[in-house]
Amino acid sequence: MTSDSDYFVTRRWNSNILRSGLHDAESLVASGVKSLWSGFIDFALQENVLQVAVGVTIATAFTKLVNSLVTDILLPPISLLPWMDRNLSEKFMVLRVGEEYSTLGGYNTREQALADGALIWTYGSFLDELLSFMGIGLALYIVANLYGRLTKDPIIQHVVKCPYCSKPVSAKAKRCFLCTSWLDGREDAETSALPVNRVSES
Repeated sequence: MTSDSDYFVTRRWNSNILRSGLHDAESLVASGVKSLWSGFIDFALQENVLQVAVGVTIATAFTKLVNSLVTDILLPPISLLPWMDRNLSEKFMVLRVGEEYSTLGGYNTREQALADGALIWTYGSFLDELLSFMGIGLALYIVANLYGRLTKDPIIQHVVKCPYCSKPVSAKAKRCFLCTSWLDGREDAETSALPVNRVSES
């Protein structure tokens, strides 16, 4: 039979093992959480990540600004032209009339035409988006050129076609990075300077 002292010793030993296991598990979890948090901080506060975040924020605000310029400043005067009886985005063409077309005497808005089941061609909305796109592109081009002139670090890289491999390379490059040919014409000069072997007729 097991004595009371052996029972208490075994119970204390099991308790110590359980306490040690819990302590190790707690340390392991704490170490994992600390490592995960440290890795997240290192990732979130990287210089390139912050640069991308700032760039995206500025780009979003700039896009809204240009959209407002096109929509609120440039397009309203276009609506004053003689052949423009409404805003450009509201211009549409009826391809198939609905049931109430004759009763209504035509459609004044796109919503009215769609509610009557008509098939319409909303070319005005497309032209509005096209003008917005062109406005954003032009504004970005102007900003990029101004930045390049002020910082001497151009964003827009002009390219030319390599005459040997026909791949686009920088206009400032002296040698093609793909076929390694010189772009100043020395390849042709060196080739033309080689002696020509003539086969004599026997």
